[in-house]
Amino acid sequence: MATQNFIIAPIDLEVRRKLAVKAGDTVRVWQKITERYVEKDKIKEKTRSQAFEGLVLARKHGTESGGTFTVRKVIDGIGVEKIFPIYAPSIEKVEILQRSKVRQAKLYHIREKAAKAIRREMRNTRAFKAEEVVVEKVPEAKTEEAK
Repeated sequence: MATQNFIIAPIDLEVRRKLAVKAGDTVRVWQKITERYVEKDKIKEKTRSQAFEGLVLARKHGTESGGTFTVRKVIDGIGVEKIFPIYAPSIEKVEILQRSKVRQAKLYHIREKAAKAIRREMRNTRAFKAEEVVVEKVPEAKTEEAK
């Protein structure tokens, strides 16, 4: 029985294998999103591309088939993380926007660092708002006329 080569995923495996994403990179990941909706009692599908831009916290399992990388971004003050499989067919492309020099392979401490900064900012804004309270004085001329 002869072995046959099958193409399982419609992606270029060599390009994904050489993907040089590492912790500390700022990347933009383009992902295909399929939306299903009902129109005249028929289910229709529409596909679109959506970008997710953020900091790579970790890359796990190297170039093997289960390899992933974690991307974090902050939306409206809330940290959002997504884990992308390297060989996922839903990923169209990965753009490396910026490289940063980091000393650790996993940057999980960024989560606590961001939360700490937000807490400090909230504390400063509360103290600042308390100082802005101004009490209006009644003019003296009006009080003498009333007597």
